[in-house]
Amino acid sequence: MTKLTLRRPDDWHLHLRDGAMLEGVIGDTSRHFGRAIIMPNLVPPVVTTADARAYRERIVKAIPAGDTFEPLMTLYLTEHTSPDDVEEGKKSGLITAVKLYPAGATTNSHGGVRDMDKAMPVLERMAKIGLPLCVHGEVTTPEVDIFDREAVFIETVLDPLRKRLPELKVTMEHVTTENGIDYIRSAEKNLAGSITTHHLIINRNAILVGGIKPHYYCLPVAKRENHRLALVKAATSGDARFFLGTDSAPHIDPLKECGCGCAGIYTSINTMSCLAHVFENEGALDRLEAFASLNGPTWYGLQPNPETITLIKRDEPVDFPKKRETGAGPVTVFDPLFPLHWDVA
Repeated sequence: MTKLTLRRPDDWHLHLRDGAMLEGVIGDTSRHFGRAIIMPNLVPPVVTTADARAYRERIVKAIPAGDTFEPLMTLYLTEHTSPDDVEEGKKSGLITAVKLYPAGATTNSHGGVRDMDKAMPVLERMAKIGLPLCVHGEVTTPEVDIFDREAVFIETVLDPLRKRLPELKVTMEHVTTENGIDYIRSAEKNLAGSITTHHLIINRNAILVGGIKPHYYCLPVAKRENHRLALVKAATSGDARFFLGTDSAPHIDPLKECGCGCAGIYTSINTMSCLAHVFENEGALDRLEAFASLNGPTWYGLQPNPETITLIKRDEPVDFPKKRETGAGPVTVFDPLFPLHWDVA
């Protein structure tokens, strides 16, 4: 197969940042994707419906002329989030989900939740009104090894929460482990998972072998090869509980290439080419549309995009830029470590 047409995809986990960075990167998403769930971990974070409305206006203003793209807004869950404000945000059609960051788990997460009991009033309201909770599924306690954080989160935080509040709809974002895949598959209802482009392609060797490579450092950190293979199997299976959420997260190079580099990998520009490569290798190109374009809308109660995109397999590798130049500074583009021949026409 050298040509593939599918419904226009969506990105169910995206960082656009703000200001000059937003203006510099949004075109890489709006060119290919119809919608994206926008992460709220700005400085300061998007904690109220009013914050989300203002942020959405800035995003819409930055969309390149001629592109049709809908940002789906989220709120940053804190221990003081107002249930009434969350409900009003959903009723207005503005808020698609609320995001749980355990405090200290990733970029700009220091204001996240430390005591889940304090967040229960808003979580109970969300369960009542059918508003999904998106979770960064890692514990941050220092005694837990960074490669075990996801598994421990499932055992000590997520499973108790779901037993306490079974009607709450939960998206495990950027699943990175076989444990996470198995846990989602074991659920009877109200649990799904997004999988990133880069976690389908790299394992932890990409970060550490031959010297530390900061542009492969992300959170959750890439794991062992057996976990990557479990993610690939889930993504290419056609199982409706798994869908694309790139977690594309731009940082300027000086903030990646330093003594305490930021976590995040920028994949928006070449995600569809990377995914086509992965799915072709698994003999599953016929399931790419489900993963990238159909399963996510179904989970979030939306219709698939009516438009289509076409992928063409080129004889010569597609020449993606090594960096995306922005007004904030240069952002290194994800290198999958193999040539990409699939191109969005």
